[in-house]
Amino acid sequence: MIQVYTHPACLAHETGPGHPERPGRLNSVLRALENAHPTIDWQQAPRASRGQLLRVHSEQQLEQVLEHPPVELTLLDADTVLSPGSAEAALHAAGAGIAAVNAVMTQRTERAFCAVRPPGHHATQNRAMGFCLFNNIAIAACHAIDVYGLERIAIADFDVHHGNGTQAIFEHEPRVLFASSHQWQLFPDSGARSETGCGNIFNDPLPEGSGSTVFRASWSERLLPAIRAFKPQLLLISAGFDAHARDPLAGLKLEANDYYWITRQLCEIADIYCSGRIISMLEGGYDLVALAESSVAHVDALCI
Repeated sequence: MIQVYTHPACLAHETGPGHPERPGRLNSVLRALENAHPTIDWQQAPRASRGQLLRVHSEQQLEQVLEHPPVELTLLDADTVLSPGSAEAALHAAGAGIAAVNAVMTQRTERAFCAVRPPGHHATQNRAMGFCLFNNIAIAACHAIDVYGLERIAIADFDVHHGNGTQAIFEHEPRVLFASSHQWQLFPDSGARSETGCGNIFNDPLPEGSGSTVFRASWSERLLPAIRAFKPQLLLISAGFDAHARDPLAGLKLEANDYYWITRQLCEIADIYCSGRIISMLEGGYDLVALAESSVAHVDALCI
């Protein structure tokens, strides 16, 4: 049983000609899921409230993103764009994760996929960066802790870029485990094995060209055992598909079947420790064909 959360506002976040994080990404995912799963349970993502965002982000960051919508495209840094539709998109992207937490915690579904943008895992407590405005997965995790009293939440991040924002937000929070595989070295130049937080951070940086065998070994031998040992009550996934061989921004050389494999591994853990509860949030993926195929493989695995 799976619900898919999205909202039309997420398509109104414009980033300008040639920007890889473009509305067409989400369109490709939605079309592919509609074709592959015609009976899927679509849910409209609500807006996150200010209080829900403040569990993770500073007042200054909320003001930057929400208070003064630009009349034209504005660069927050070299990669991160604010447009007239960005604030509404960011509110619904964050709200998707919150609604998904409510759904799995009240047994309305076991699993949820949040097909939203902008992505989130680079956003820190005080800074929008790396295409990300708010850290959607961190907001979902904090909602689960504050509202449902969870004491062990695991975040698995297989985006090709290290989720530096998620790590920074939780590196002193023992109730959250963060496990990440990512290409080394690549933006944002973080995620070394030596970065361990309070014993809750597990990074496995992979060299360019690693491919399926190295990726699967990374998770099988290091990251999945760490998650199992933590015995999470809820499993969250930062589902970036930019480690695919077709992706223009990196070079880990994965295929869609690798995303099916890692998702099934995570589902098995969730079935043992989390009563099946998984929430996945779309992060990167910039080749539209690869993104569509990988998203379908990921949701296929979540549906079993």
